[in-house]
Amino acid sequence: MTDAAFDIHPLPDTTFGAVIEYHGAGDAAAVAAAVEADPAPLLETFHAVDGLLLIRGMDRINDEPDLLVRLSRPFGTEVEDYHQTLMPTNMIHPEVPEILIVSNVAPVNMQPPERPDPPRTPDGRLPVQFPHRRGWHTDQSYRRPPPDLSLFYAAEPAPPGQGQTLYASGVAAYAALSPAMKERLEGVDGLHVIPRVGRSEKAVRAGETPQPLAPHQRPQPQPLVRVHPVTGRPALYLCEGGQMDWVEGPIVGMQPGPDGDGAELLYEIMAHLTQPEFTYAHEWRRGDLVIYDNRSTLHSATWFDAAHHDRVMWRTTVHGNPGPEYAGEHKSWIPLSEAS
Repeated sequence: MTDAAFDIHPLPDTTFGAVIEYHGAGDAAAVAAAVEADPAPLLETFHAVDGLLLIRGMDRINDEPDLLVRLSRPFGTEVEDYHQTLMPTNMIHPEVPEILIVSNVAPVNMQPPERPDPPRTPDGRLPVQFPHRRGWHTDQSYRRPPPDLSLFYAAEPAPPGQGQTLYASGVAAYAALSPAMKERLEGVDGLHVIPRVGRSEKAVRAGETPQPLAPHQRPQPQPLVRVHPVTGRPALYLCEGGQMDWVEGPIVGMQPGPDGDGAELLYEIMAHLTQPEFTYAHEWRRGDLVIYDNRSTLHSATWFDAAHHDRVMWRTTVHGNPGPEYAGEHKSWIPLSEAS
């Protein structure tokens, strides 16, 4: 498949997403200029493949980080300034506040998730399916309105075979549901909450006391099925242990807690959504840029040997079109006293 500005190739071993190769664009600055000159083809391709694009060879972003912000702007009306959010300041790029740093290197010091047990499936593959694979989520689902999409850039990836990022298609997974399950999920909300406040599945099972939450940190309901505002395609939208509220949820109106019927439904959906046929495992190279739609995909980090290797990833978050159900809403994560 060819466009006037770039070639489009399918991602390997999956049914969604694409690799983009710009004609004559040898680095990130040239790609950014091409996108700024005519963003429509890239946006149309992004939505046509259900929100997962890979662009390789973007290494120049390491030296000119603002290029990542320039590449983000065509996708929405706002590229998030992380100083205006709940993000810890040690995770924010010191020169470009629109860039979040995900790294085991100081000052971020974020450690990778543990290896699954066992670390491989019986046929030797990387585990992707819940509950063998944990950590599946969509960015900032604990906010209303939630963000549209993210751009994730490999400034310094882990060695080959480590530190992959897994993606799952909520669109394909929803389409494969039985008619009875689609009907069951209609109009049902999940309850999402900011991580590390004692309301995760793990914290509740351990008997931790939940932390007091300010009004702008309160759990937020989100539909289990979101209709994409551009494509009109429905997609499953939820997380598992860390960003769902397991004190009052995880499913609104159902028995709360890890052993309630709400948890049972969430586990069933997550096991379906993360089947290998709906997922893609990305093996990072330096200079890779992945653009993913938070409205229709989930993702999960994987283990790498942080004791012997550094990994530095940069992320931007784009807002602007969450869908009509969020129209006119105040940003839940900004205290009302600070709102303009």
